[in-house]
Amino acid sequence: MTALFRAVRRAVATAAVATAAVATAAVATIAAAPAAAQDAGIPIGEQAPGGPLETLAGQTVDLSNYLGKQQPTVIEFWATWCPSCKQLDPAMRAAHAKYGASVRFVTVAVSVYPSLERVKAWQAANKLPGALLYDRKGTVSGAYDVPATSYVVVADKSGKVVYTGVGGTQNLDAAIKKAM
Repeated sequence: MTALFRAVRRAVATAAVATAAVATAAVATIAAAPAAAQDAGIPIGEQAPGGPLETLAGQTVDLSNYLGKQQPTVIEFWATWCPSCKQLDPAMRAAHAKYGASVRFVTVAVSVYPSLERVKAWQAANKLPGALLYDRKGTVSGAYDVPATSYVVVADKSGKVVYTGVGGTQNLDAAIKKAM
């Protein structure tokens, strides 16, 4: 092996370690961010918009069918691969068990990587409570200005946004109480 080849190999290895360190630090910074209400996304006080989504059977529905109607709605923008969504899952299930009779729960599967088939397979194995809908074109995610997966929006019974948050440790109980 020539000295030049060894030097290049060392430089590439050093660059790879540095890149991994920067990526790890960025992920750690994002993960450590507060999981309370956020400044990103749809503003508090706005009317929660509808928009076209798909059922797991492939039929088009409008999110507006789940909003208002004298019942608060909890919407989570979610993905099968999202670690924060997995972290939030027990709290979401507990909130559904506590409030499911008086609050609608809608999970919007974002179309970043998971196909409808992958979402169906995940649902068959894990059975999320409430409605699980697929945002194939990202229209609804765009309307809510979704900053990340595990983004939660709570709308009151008139459809007005009373809470937004992102992350795996949100206080869903307090968020839902704002809508009651």
